[in-house]
Amino acid sequence: MFTFDPKASYTMPAHFGPRKLEPLATGWYRDVTMMVVSFVTDREKLAAYLPEPFEVGEVPIVTITYACNKQIDWLAGHGYNLVSVNASAIYNGEKETLAGDYNLVMWENLADPILTGRELQGIPKIFANIEEHQQSNDSWKTSASHFGNKFFEMSLSDLRPPTAEEIESAAKMREGKDNPMGMRYFPGVSGYGQAVKEPTIFPSQTNITEALVGTGEVKWLPQTWEKNPTQYTIINAIADLPVLTYLPAVMAKGSVNLILPENPPRALR
Repeated sequence: MFTFDPKASYTMPAHFGPRKLEPLATGWYRDVTMMVVSFVTDREKLAAYLPEPFEVGEVPIVTITYACNKQIDWLAGHGYNLVSVNASAIYNGEKETLAGDYNLVMWENLADPILTGRELQGIPKIFANIEEHQQSNDSWKTSASHFGNKFFEMSLSDLRPPTAEEIESAAKMREGKDNPMGMRYFPGVSGYGQAVKEPTIFPSQTNITEALVGTGEVKWLPQTWEKNPTQYTIINAIADLPVLTYLPAVMAKGSVNLILPENPPRALR
């Protein structure tokens, strides 16, 4: 009979034994290309999607990040793409207060990181087909679809090397961005009630080797139940957040480490 080891790490299906932590399976994403578009939005509308005890940050900013991840150690060199939507946020817990980003939703085009991210870190990951970025001179673009229906487009243009002032400003804006927060939530077996509900933080380390700044734009294509039955409410909610002011867009290349022994994912207090 199978028995659980309370000190081991399991993911479903757990009855095949604990996760095997291979020596080469580090948290490094060796080759990452990112497109980042941020904008200021309406505070009250954004607050509607932040659960207690989170609240909107000093400036109500939405940040959409596309990442093409290659040479991933824990995937034996395989890769995947993602589109993440974050909100500037402050966590006001009973024992700690943190400022950073709250992850509203993250689309990925591979099951493995979706499952581990949802189960282990509480990241609200869901599936989409995410087009690898296309580059033409100083313009970049990508898109995402589900059930054959495109719901997201991102484009960057007029890219150029950043000025010293822009580098300083970007560094200030990045404060806390390597420590995104979320809400790990699992309903009861029936689908009602809650089996797990806890705020989480999932730190990472980002090393940038190349960066350009320019103009960015995102477009959300409204969905219906017929087009996208499992995600249309999410997409339409994000589409309804008004773009009051676009901030400078960024294209960056580098590497990311998601396993930091000195600063692991944890539940917030």
